[in-house]
Amino acid sequence: MKRLSPQNVLLIGVTLFSMFFGSGNLIFPPFVGYQAGAAALPAFLGFALTAVVLPVLGVAAVAKAGGLDRLCERVHPKFSLFFSVIIYLCIGPMLAIPRTASTSYSMFAFLTDRLGQGTVGGIPVQTLVCILFSFVFFLLAGMLAKHPERLKDVLGKRMTPVLILLVLLMFGAGLFHMELPAAETAESYAGNPLAKGFVEGYQTMDTMAAVVFGIVLAMNIRELGVKDNNAVALETIRGGVIAGIFLASIYGMLTFLGVKSGSLLSGAQNGTEILTALCREFFGDAGAVILALIFFIACFNVCVGLICSCAEFFSEQFRFLSFDQWRWVLTAWSFLISILGLNLILQISSPVLSIIYPVTIAIILLNLLPGTLWKRTAVQRITVILALAIGIASVL
Repeated sequence: MKRLSPQNVLLIGVTLFSMFFGSGNLIFPPFVGYQAGAAALPAFLGFALTAVVLPVLGVAAVAKAGGLDRLCERVHPKFSLFFSVIIYLCIGPMLAIPRTASTSYSMFAFLTDRLGQGTVGGIPVQTLVCILFSFVFFLLAGMLAKHPERLKDVLGKRMTPVLILLVLLMFGAGLFHMELPAAETAESYAGNPLAKGFVEGYQTMDTMAAVVFGIVLAMNIRELGVKDNNAVALETIRGGVIAGIFLASIYGMLTFLGVKSGSLLSGAQNGTEILTALCREFFGDAGAVILALIFFIACFNVCVGLICSCAEFFSEQFRFLSFDQWRWVLTAWSFLISILGLNLILQISSPVLSIIYPVTIAIILLNLLPGTLWKRTAVQRITVILALAIGIASVL
């Protein structure tokens, strides 16, 4: 049974990390550090449980089961398909993919603001530039998504190393500003910082992403010569552990930067404000460029990975369109949503995500717990119903 070399396991892990690490992964950790202040360590540990450990467990569960649909089939075959479609729609073209372009564009405000508020043919210049940016962004992402089995070469070998170096540059600059005092602990973190960090990590949505990326990751492993299904599952889990190590390390750096940002700004509302203030402090005017590049690469990597994963899933489940056709349908849809109705989609999708997230966690844990009790249909159905009730209660 062929095994991947250590270098290729690292490559697979870095590729998976790049598919996880988007805009949300950038902005939540520094905000946790900023609000937790002196209580940052337990807050970070709680954050890591839901933003690192659960996603790695999700990768392992999907690898062992052989796919998201098989992960859910013990509940009911029809539930399996329905739940899988909901997951792929929410984590893909209905929310996460359109958001990658709009988030990237917002980080280039230092350039686009110079265009002023004029109009061209009655259409605001800012709107036209936003449309052009999104069009080019999704065109490039759709083209790169043509060969999902080669993501390890595009994302793992080229894009992600640049992203990691830029984050390390920002963290290194933070180490030279150690005189910056820690932020004061916010009231929300004063009581139980571990529990609060746990809830914040929930917002990264990476546990849901973990069950989506398994298909493409397996394709990249097979491209490296591993054909046996059991061996592919094992290498997927090993890659998931590597990705988890990278996620935990980068999250730790970003949390540290958030802790040190307390003296620079007060009343920050999100991690974007914190990172913008830090980069301006560290690098002057060049800070805006560095931060924009970090966000662009992170969002672009996630966009390509999601287009590949969603197109592969839909082409397998709904064969009236090929992979290439689904690829462009998803890309075009995401482009339209990003410029026309993202705010509305966010309003609809957020409660849906809050409902299905507990169900996703429950299914992952049921398939990883030892013993046969948890594999019984009745146990799985009861657990899923209870998780669904918890999710519904959270949005009421």
